[in-house]
This record gives sequence, structure tokens and C-alpha cells, in this order.
Amino acid sequence: MSSIAKNLQQVQHQIAVSAERAQRAPSSVQLLAVSKTFGPEAVAQAVAAGQLAFGENYLQEALDKIAAMQALAPGARLQWHFIGPIQSNKTRPIAEHFDWVHSVDRVKIARRLAEQRPAELGPLNICLQVNISGEDSKSGLAPQDLTQAAAEVAQLPKLRLRGLMAIPEPTDDAVRQRAAFAAVHALYASLRAVGLPLDTLSMGMSSDLEAAVAEGATIVRIGSAIFGARNYA
Repeated sequence: MSSIAKNLQQVQHQIAVSAERAQRAPSSVQLLAVSKTFGPEAVAQAVAAGQLAFGENYLQEALDKIAAMQALAPGARLQWHFIGPIQSNKTRPIAEHFDWVHSVDRVKIARRLAEQRPAELGPLNICLQVNISGEDSKSGLAPQDLTQAAAEVAQLPKLRLRGLMAIPEPTDDAVRQRAAFAAVHALYASLRAVGLPLDTLSMGMSSDLEAAVAEGATIVRIGSAIFGARNYA
């Protein structure tokens, strides 16, 4: 068994334990393997171990990887999630090659994705990114702008608004972790209360997975715990 396969087993076990502690079914939490900076060979090892959903931050790297995986894992029904910042001039290839986009932080970006999504691919699944900690360095909608943006995005053709994504300010304090995720969940609940049929909370990474699951995450984005330390050189 490869080290990536062993790591996947450990992460799945951690998700299951965290879900059970929160009195949730483990199957209610999807693992998104964040493969940014790791090559197609690493993704192929994860696919061989049963992982089919992958998250990517960097567009050109992702496009190269998606193409390579068609040869490395022919027939595998992989699901590609774009989770990085989106520039307006990059929306077309995202709309054409991804199944999900978690990092929509402006209605303008959603409109471009809707206009550029090929009809034959079916609706593009969208999460709105919320800047829950109010950090200047983070992308995301301010919480007070979320309701209006969600209402507009939900009306766009060829998109399906699924929920919210957040990357809270990093902390090792479990109480603060849970408070940030609880705030995201409250925003999600408020959107559902006004009739938006949301079903997704994309939150939680390797360092705060348990807190995210406790507060209702349905997708956790895990990279280093699966693939190892990243080299950004």
C-alpha cells in the first residue's frame, strides 16, 4: 500500500470519528483531496486507493493535471473542484473543465461562469466564498453582502448554487475554530431559511477538520495530511 493510500485511510478514519462525535453519519462528510503542487502520479495513487474528488488552486497546473489523468486513470469518473482565487480572465477554462467551483466571491465571476459553461456539461456546482474572519488578505464576500449575492447567483443559468465555502483565520484554539465554523453555518442556515435549497458547507482543512465537522461541514478540503508537505519552490 502506498503512503498516500495509508494517509487516505487515516483521514477517512479521522472524518468518521469526528462525525460520530458530532452524532452525524460519516457518509454526510465528503473528502476533497487537495492536490495542488502535487503531480499526476500522486493523484493516480489516490485514485487507485478509491479517492475520486480532487481540489485545485492553480488553474494552469490543474488543466495540465486533468489532461494527464485522462491517460493515467482512463475510465475513472474523477470530480474536479476549483478552490483558488478566480481572476476574470480565467473563468472560461474553469467553466469548461471543472465540476465544482468553491471560491466564487463576486457576482460578476458567477455571471461569467454561467455565460461560459458549456451546456452539454450540465450545471456547474457553485459555492460562495465568505470571508468569515474579515481578513484583508482573504478573498470572500462580507457576511452582510451574502444574502443579496446568493439570491442573484441562484438565478443564473447553467449554475447550481450549492452552499458556502470559508477559510477562517488560522488558530490552534479549538474553541475559536468552532466559533468561526459555527458563524459560517449560521449564514448557511439563514440562506436556507429564505428558500435557497443549499446543501453544502465546504470548510475544514488538515488542521481544523474535527471542528469543521462538529459545526456541520459537508466537504472537508484535505491536502497535506494526504499528500505530505508541499514544496512551493
